[in-house]
Amino acid sequence: MECKKDQNLQRCNCTYDPCPRKGICCECLQYHLKSRELPACCFPADAERTYDRSFEHFARLVSQKKV
Repeated sequence: MECKKDQNLQRCNCTYDPCPRKGICCECLQYHLKSRELPACCFPADAERTYDRSFEHFARLVSQKKV
């Protein structure tokens, strides 16, 4: 399967600039799930900027109807 990195980068809202996985969604997802986290694209912009990608943070946002 061919990676569509250029297309992915157009939609990627990750603000962590030195990330080597930026635009490579399969690697990003694998990396974050291993740490019990979700990737930036699961979070609204203001929540993403906190770099708290935890499942718990996501659950709080869902309960507050922000996601």
